[in-house]
Amino acid sequence: MTMRRRGRTGLDSSIVDVWKREVGSLSTRSFAHRLAASEDLVLRLDILQKLEKHRGCVNTVSFNAAGDVLVSGSDDRKVIFWDWESGQAKFSFHSGHHNNVFQAKIMPYTDERSIVTCAADGQVRHTQIAECEVESKLVARHQGRVHKLAIEPGSPHIVYTCGEDGLVQHIDLRTGSPTCLFTCRPLPSQNYFTTVHLNSITIDPRNPNLLAVGGSDQFARLFDIRSYNWDSSSKYDRPVDFFCPPHLIDDDNVGITGLAFSDQSELLVSYNDEFIYLFTRDGGLGPDPAFATDIFDGSDAGDMTMDKCSGSSISSDAANVKDVPQAYKGHRNCETVKGVNFFGPKCEYVVSGSDCGRIFIWRKRGGDLVRVMEADRNVVNCIEPHPHTTMLASSGIEHDIKIWIPKAIDRATLPTNIQKRRLVVAGGGMHRMISPEDLMLQLFALQRRTTSSESNGE
Repeated sequence: MTMRRRGRTGLDSSIVDVWKREVGSLSTRSFAHRLAASEDLVLRLDILQKLEKHRGCVNTVSFNAAGDVLVSGSDDRKVIFWDWESGQAKFSFHSGHHNNVFQAKIMPYTDERSIVTCAADGQVRHTQIAECEVESKLVARHQGRVHKLAIEPGSPHIVYTCGEDGLVQHIDLRTGSPTCLFTCRPLPSQNYFTTVHLNSITIDPRNPNLLAVGGSDQFARLFDIRSYNWDSSSKYDRPVDFFCPPHLIDDDNVGITGLAFSDQSELLVSYNDEFIYLFTRDGGLGPDPAFATDIFDGSDAGDMTMDKCSGSSISSDAANVKDVPQAYKGHRNCETVKGVNFFGPKCEYVVSGSDCGRIFIWRKRGGDLVRVMEADRNVVNCIEPHPHTTMLASSGIEHDIKIWIPKAIDRATLPTNIQKRRLVVAGGGMHRMISPEDLMLQLFALQRRTTSSESNGE
């Protein structure tokens, strides 16, 4: 009679890891990483406390490098420094912006005295905090809202920004003057608009020369800063790679709201009215996506279909196509410009907010949904992992910030009503995906269709 080997549970694995650490066969560092990535901890995440001082939607949360300070920005145009463990606000100041603050980040190696912010007023500002005063100055401007900025890893001086005008700028805070790198243009086949309205920018932590941008079309574009001539003797508007799921290459109705690089140079892309996708470094379409389109049109990938915002799966034929990206499903991203992030010491999980007011956590490998947490009465937009421990900060339409740590006694289970949709309160204050230019184009297209229908009827 053959004995079936019993699968090892999370508790069994933890006990074995403790034993290995004690006998010296598992290093303290490896033990800490395994513990922090434990699914058991993810299933025990619960709200430690709510940070309450803002008077508007909280659009951005981020930690300093040490992880002991959390900075937030809001529709109230204030920036607040928090001692998140005690739940107390350490310091707050008016950002100097004239509209909603969309992102605030602490520059590394500055003792939390140098902060960069961007906002709906199109401004990028640098704030320096002295002992008795706060000095904020304008360092760059966009024609339209600026949703995201990116800091060069390890640099206290270099910032990149992107805006709805399609412009990407490089800012050296030592000089306080921006360099306009390029304006993101659509492909020749997308001749119905002149620029790609950018929503997100991110830098590869393993290769800071590479930055990715995404916005109002279906392509995430990768640029290499080394190809830019600082004397402006040549154009720097040609990406070195494009990323897009095969079934979305010809879909002009989707856009990108969030991007994130993992420590392994994987690119995470969140689409509005669609899903989240993970691309490996060699999973792009190359510098000419039109060529890749011809390849996919001749393969089974062209038959892949998706039911937007429904959680349905990719056709099984997609398995025959090389480098089809991993998809993460179940959430809803239709109402606002949401970010996306990795979670865990080695980016073992993917996290995102949702229009249903929940936080979704998936295993990076395989895409299985692990956890769904109620986090906002309306919409969750921002989820920021702690840099060193199993802890999350989240924010959205509500005026508070929620701190999540693994403190629950019982392990959580997935709810049965994941697909249930809650109505979003109108005028919640968060920025919408659509821009005025997009709205005008849609109105013109509607007018043309109406005129065409009337002509055909005559």
